[in-house]
Amino acid sequence: MSAKGKLLCDEYVEKLVCPWGRSHLEVFDGCLKGFYLDVLASGRKSFRLRYRFKNKLRITTLGCSSYLSAAEARKLAIQIIQNARAGVDPFIETHHFLGPTVQEFFVEKYLPYVKSYKRSWDTDESMIRNHLVTKLGGKRMSAISPPDVAVFVEAMKSANYAPGTCNRALVCLRYGFELAVRWKVPGIESNPVKEIKNLKDDNKIERFLTQDQTVRLLAAVRQSESEMLQHIVLFLIYTGARKREVLDAKWQDIDWTQKSWRIPKTKSGKIRHVPLSSGALELLESLKGRVLAESQEAKAYVDASKPIFANPKTGEPYVSFFYSWNSARIRAGLPDLRVHDLRHSFASFLVNAGRSLYEVQELLGHAAIRTTSRYAHLSRERLFAAVESVPRAGWESQA
Repeated sequence: MSAKGKLLCDEYVEKLVCPWGRSHLEVFDGCLKGFYLDVLASGRKSFRLRYRFKNKLRITTLGCSSYLSAAEARKLAIQIIQNARAGVDPFIETHHFLGPTVQEFFVEKYLPYVKSYKRSWDTDESMIRNHLVTKLGGKRMSAISPPDVAVFVEAMKSANYAPGTCNRALVCLRYGFELAVRWKVPGIESNPVKEIKNLKDDNKIERFLTQDQTVRLLAAVRQSESEMLQHIVLFLIYTGARKREVLDAKWQDIDWTQKSWRIPKTKSGKIRHVPLSSGALELLESLKGRVLAESQEAKAYVDASKPIFANPKTGEPYVSFFYSWNSARIRAGLPDLRVHDLRHSFASFLVNAGRSLYEVQELLGHAAIRTTSRYAHLSRERLFAAVESVPRAGWESQA
């Protein structure tokens, strides 16, 4: 079904609805021939164009009204009609005129590029799939303005996403536009995200375990149905390493003579050597002894290429242990404790023991001391001890 419409504008488009009982309604622009809005029963509204190219009728979708304004769609429609009349295939020139959509660029160009060098590319993939594509995917990149980005961020905030999540979406979007400009992608001449500042993140509260909480947590993980969980958690506390570093650790990475653990793949991409405490070594010796006891008599040795904290069912590193961890932290009365907080706690234990930030920086593998400084949360006891070291002035005896 179709209807003759007046001049399509954003206000008019906003009011249009598909009549009850119809699958869709086509509302044609009263000025530009062939330009119309297709209103579906679901509520989705798309700008479309009917035109002829080499005497053949074509119908093309210009974009969803939630991504494309009426003025932008009209401009694109006029360009298509002009190209068709000039004998130039609009399917090719339209892409050149306004450039790719957000979905086209980030899925077909951005992701293959970051996969070639970025270890955490799956984080970008998740951000693109769950936020950029769902909210901006059909919009042409050249049609995105700073206000559009601001609306995108506000929509995420309204959906109760944390400032950190909103900022990560901005970083991904900003870098994508930066690459598009650098690669001279047709239609993209500037980066609209440059004009948008990251949100102030007041939620960077680092969680540190107290001595009592640590005892409760270790008791809880020992009760877990996952026998390996207690070893993983204890090693995380002993070393301050990242979760993925521990899960991927192999026996061949342990230097028993130097009491050191070699991490071949770190967040910075550099090899790191972590000194092992007596507690960490005892834990590894215990696991090594268990592997030897479970091995066949003809194979009384530990396969150095195998993961230390292997999943007993597969023999491979754990992909995730969230469910067993979640049960344990709830049992310990620490439902908000994250695995990464064990790394924070490791740093806190060191600082409260009087170790310098430079030592903590080296042990955590931070490239900049600025990153380490956020772990320098001294305990209240140490602060009180510090102020008590100030010499008494002696005025009490003179009062």
